[in-house]
Amino acid sequence: MHVDQAGRHYTTIGGERRSYPTYLLRRSFRDEHGRPRKETLANLTGLPEESIAALRATLKGRVLVDAEDAFEVARSVPHGNVAAAHVMAGRLGLRALLGPACRERDIAYALIVSRAVRPESKLATARWWEDGDTTLGADLGVADAGTDEIYAAMDWLVPRQGQIEKSLAARHLAPGGIAMFDLSSSWVEGSCCPLAAFGHSRDGKHGRKQVEYGLLTCPEGRPVAVEVFPGNTSDPESFKAAVTRVRADFGIQRLIMVGDRGMITGTRIDDLRKMPGMDWITALKAPAIKKLAEDGGPLQMSLFDTQNFAEITHPDYPGERLVCCHNPVLEADRARTREELLAGTEAELDKIRKSVAAGRLKDPDKIGIRVGKVIDKRKVAKHFILDVGPGRLAWRRDEDKIAAEAALDGIYVIRTSVPGSILGAPGAVTAYKNLKHVERDFRIIKADDLDLRPIYHYLPRRVRGHVLICMLACYLTWHLRQTLAELTYTDQRIPAPADPVAAAQRSAQAKAKDASTHNGDGLPVYRYRDLLAHLATLSRQTIVFAGRKIEKLTTPTPVQARAFELLGAPVPLALK
Repeated sequence: MHVDQAGRHYTTIGGERRSYPTYLLRRSFRDEHGRPRKETLANLTGLPEESIAALRATLKGRVLVDAEDAFEVARSVPHGNVAAAHVMAGRLGLRALLGPACRERDIAYALIVSRAVRPESKLATARWWEDGDTTLGADLGVADAGTDEIYAAMDWLVPRQGQIEKSLAARHLAPGGIAMFDLSSSWVEGSCCPLAAFGHSRDGKHGRKQVEYGLLTCPEGRPVAVEVFPGNTSDPESFKAAVTRVRADFGIQRLIMVGDRGMITGTRIDDLRKMPGMDWITALKAPAIKKLAEDGGPLQMSLFDTQNFAEITHPDYPGERLVCCHNPVLEADRARTREELLAGTEAELDKIRKSVAAGRLKDPDKIGIRVGKVIDKRKVAKHFILDVGPGRLAWRRDEDKIAAEAALDGIYVIRTSVPGSILGAPGAVTAYKNLKHVERDFRIIKADDLDLRPIYHYLPRRVRGHVLICMLACYLTWHLRQTLAELTYTDQRIPAPADPVAAAQRSAQAKAKDASTHNGDGLPVYRYRDLLAHLATLSRQTIVFAGRKIEKLTTPTPVQARAFELLGAPVPLALK
């Protein structure tokens, strides 16, 4: 038996072609003379097309089953976030960068990708792989990796740090170009790590031991190298170590190092002078600026009559250029902040004065202790003249000192050894302000994206391995953020400022994204971490149908589809 399709076709007077199909159930046979014949058993034209298709399939020998009974979604695993990171890592050649193919490299690579999309402890990451809550573990063959193997992979990675960083430096640091360096710290849990020591905490975790690490980046902020130091290492010493590594490890003989005024100090500059081919860009501290502005000094407000920066020289800085900058916005902000601090301090001093007037506080020593705590709280003791005695408290502002400080509001001075023929005054200012890229990387590493702190490792090589993995994950995240900027609130077209001192402004396109929460194509925009969470909803499903197991990706949303278009690759079914 079979289903035949017949029908009538004709064209109307108006030129419209119409069809009237007929479906017939027929059987074929031969008569007594051996001639082929057909017999119509039923007219199926009135049945739904789905029923006719099912009858045809049955007559061809196929077995039809109920979809609900035969169809089962055995597993649905988040896939889009790790797939995006894996595609970008492939574009960067990250696996080859780590070293030769081996089990340790696979685990180290998986740790970097995991840190970029889901920063957790090593134990939590291993459990994430093992439980199959991500496709990364199974696809990369590390789902069975325990903590011992993870620590072994970290130990395998650390000796390769030098070669990895040389490759990154060759990509992003040009001989004679600019490199930026900054230092940060993270506290350490436990008391057994030899690198942990008490020092200046940049996390505000006073009374906790810490380790310090310096990050070297290219001018755009791509991480290139990282170095771990004991927690009590001073900024200048870490900077000296960074300069030594740049020369010895990276083979770059001429480079411009950019660092803040706490790192590139006068002593460090004396060391740099002894290294041919090394130049620097830094800034002067407040006392040095004040000295330049003293009577007869070269730093006068008249320098800024026509523009917000001017270049000067001074015998105290032989062979160097000083670029003086005046930022009116910063000037107003500092004036407002100083007035708020003074007013807040006076309000608290008035509370103490009332206690003294009421006779509740008479001892001048006790009065002095309470007053000292108040004026030190906001760091404005230098702006007050106090009169403390038995049962007496009075104060007034030191207007001369306040006026002297206010005269330098909004002024900073860039100090550089780079000749003007190589880098003009605007370029020197811009290079110093680009230290913000390093500070952004520290935020990404420490809190925003990678959650480096606190550190739970005790062995120095494990601490270094942990920080290296975070640095490489930051390198991967930097490129992901740049590539997916269209789908986030990142400004892709930052307008060039009128001069290098002026504050950066957001472009019209970025303001439109902020206001509408959609990009120019009408797609919603996200914070970067929220975009990764949305990509994770693109899952890989394991489907069992009629005893057959297949794997399928869920249909990407428009945002997910656009993300992979920006990455330049289709959504991979599996990570390979």
